[in-house]
Amino acid sequence: MNLFSDFSLREELTRAVSDMGFETPTPIQQKVIPQLLSQPSDIIALAQTGTGKTAAFGLPLLHHTDVALKHVQTLVLSPTRELCMQIQEEFKKYGYYMRGLKTTAVYGGVPISGQIREVKANPQVIVATPGRLIDLLERKAISLDQVEYVVLDEADEMLNMGFREDIEFILKNTPARKYTWLFSATMNNDVRNIAKRFMSKWEEFAVAKENVTNENIDHQYYVTNHHNRFETLRRLLDFTPGIYGIIFVRTRQDCQDISEKLMRMGYHVSPLHGDMDQKMRSKVMERFKNKSLQCIVATDVAARGIDVNDISHVINYELPDDPEVYTHRSGRTARAGKSGICMSIVSPKEISTVRQIERIVKMRFIKSDIPDGAEVIRKKLFFYLEQIETAKPEGDFAKVYQASIHERFEDLDKDELIRRLIWLQLREAVEAYNDAEDLNAGYEKKGESRARGNRSSVRLFINVGIKDGISSNEKLLSFITESTDIETGQIERITVRDLSSFFNVSGSAAEYIIQTLSAKKYKGRKIRIEEAEQRDRERGGFPTNRSFSRSNEGGGFRGGRGGSQKFNRRHNDK
Repeated sequence: MNLFSDFSLREELTRAVSDMGFETPTPIQQKVIPQLLSQPSDIIALAQTGTGKTAAFGLPLLHHTDVALKHVQTLVLSPTRELCMQIQEEFKKYGYYMRGLKTTAVYGGVPISGQIREVKANPQVIVATPGRLIDLLERKAISLDQVEYVVLDEADEMLNMGFREDIEFILKNTPARKYTWLFSATMNNDVRNIAKRFMSKWEEFAVAKENVTNENIDHQYYVTNHHNRFETLRRLLDFTPGIYGIIFVRTRQDCQDISEKLMRMGYHVSPLHGDMDQKMRSKVMERFKNKSLQCIVATDVAARGIDVNDISHVINYELPDDPEVYTHRSGRTARAGKSGICMSIVSPKEISTVRQIERIVKMRFIKSDIPDGAEVIRKKLFFYLEQIETAKPEGDFAKVYQASIHERFEDLDKDELIRRLIWLQLREAVEAYNDAEDLNAGYEKKGESRARGNRSSVRLFINVGIKDGISSNEKLLSFITESTDIETGQIERITVRDLSSFFNVSGSAAEYIIQTLSAKKYKGRKIRIEEAEQRDRERGGFPTNRSFSRSNEGGGFRGGRGGSQKFNRRHNDK
């Protein structure tokens, strides 16, 4: 089937599809729709986000719907409110010409009373999140006794979110169910177990790799030390002044923290995560779609309901644990034939993960240097100049204000006026990026690392030592790196004593380490950590450098590996 008009859809659906501008079906639609129209059966369809799966199951569902019957015939389950609402909107478009068709979406985050009224109006199609549907079932506000078609959309994501028992409960309450259509990005054991329990012999259709091998996506990665991750994100945003994208993070807390820090710094961003109520989430999406926001900071689950075609960039603040999730994220850009960029901020230890993802998506990633301050300023300058060059003031603007402008600046030559205007635009960037440090990990040349450390190294005191079980330099190094995700090469000149220890870090990492470790405990003992020089001054001690150099000469590196000596540890980003 090369065209939608080739499908044997009912006339109302064909007409609606034509109005929507659909002509050529996507691969998943070509495979699934003919099967579900002519010979309905249980199916499993493996399809990535953005491959047109909503139409793949939506059009056949509506084709088989009898609008003369006033009860629920079809149930679609989805993992998130956003996706639930998105499917409902698509169904309304498909069924625009089907007189008598009623579709209803039920999901959490809004009062249930309104949804109860909609359900009692006898819709033929229900789109639901599992939790809210069970709530309606327990209130006896809805009956699924006559449901014939059940669709599990994003089945793997629903199972990952802990909806297994809910799905099983719902499927058990559809006694008249004839067909189950399961759509998933991956075919893991959980998905297969659901299929085995609730589906008879099924047909399987797989086009999951279509979105992965999108050649219009430019995959880039930037290597920095963990404590510089946020500063790297800022620099990438500043280096891409026209960005319109999604910043992916792992947890809801990261989502909130990172977005709040960016907003305080003047970036037009907003968080999007599962703890936000529906009103706030809808408001964020409205602002994002009308481009009042340059970016949203989102968790993977919250982003499932985002349907925007012109996203220019996806930024992975951290790589996901599952390489398959990367394909979901990157697939948010380069839609509808457009190009896009997927940037990933990685630590040196995550480069092996990058290689693993490369094998899965079958594309080479480009290692890019984190831009320095001068490059950021230059990029902002060119962006501003282009805005001036392409600006088209309203016709009456010159007539109204020309005389005032000319009078005010008649004694100022053109070049000076341009310099002042550009300075006003770029002043904050110039001040922020003057003498900005290099954020690229491992940029020092051999022989320069020690000299650089001498110029910017900070000595830290920590209140744990041998009597706390820190019996060697290696144990202290392990505790610090595992608690902070600082690279081992950043920790130097370790000295372990009976009740305390000392070590050196680069000046850029000191504040991060102090803040992070101050919130930790070691074997029940609250960590106290501070700059050693400040501690000596407060206690009237000797100058820090002299006292520490003597302690190091006395064998501070004996009995364990020194801080400059690297060893492998398990990476466990949280």
